[in-house]
This record gives sequence, structure tokens and C-alpha cells, in this order.
Amino acid sequence: MERQGEVGLRRALGARQGQIAAQFLVEAVLLNLLGGLVGAALGSLTVYGYATAQDWPPVIPATWAAAGPAMAVIVGTTAGLYLALRAGRMPPTTALRAA
Repeated sequence: MERQGEVGLRRALGARQGQIAAQFLVEAVLLNLLGGLVGAALGSLTVYGYATAQDWPPVIPATWAAAGPAMAVIVGTTAGLYLALRAGRMPPTTALRAA
């Protein structure tokens, strides 16, 4: 909702609903993928640090390391799809007026 002005301006300049929806969806997926990768990296570092401190062998299954970013992308796509479609359907005059 805080980007209504941007949506209104893009619509006023000729962007179609699908283009705006695609932009918002791609942004949501990329941000959640980045967040999932950072979370998996921090989690792996924590496991390695704790295992090393306890003199245990650090073991992280690859499927678990991949599951974090994958779930982040799934959740981000699901949540972002609704917002992307909503932004794409917004009339340009309404979006510009609200900004």
C-alpha cells in the first residue's frame, strides 16, 4: 500500500496490469529467496559453531539446508501473489490520488 504512487505513475505511463503484477511478484520471490538463503547460512553457521564448541562433528543434511530457502520462496510467492494481483488491478487515478 505504501507504493501506491509508484503503481499509479506506472499505470498512467502505460504499464499494463500484468506488468505491474509481474514486477511485484518477482520482487516478492527474490526478497524471500534472499531472506531464506541468509537464514539458512546463519543457521548453518550457528550449527557449525555450536558443534565445534562441543567437539561434535558438524553435520547438516543438504535437504535441510535447501528446505529453508525453498519454503521461504513458497511462502513469499503465496503472499506476494495476492498483493501483486491487487496492485495490478488498482486504477491509476485511485493510486495517484492516494499517493
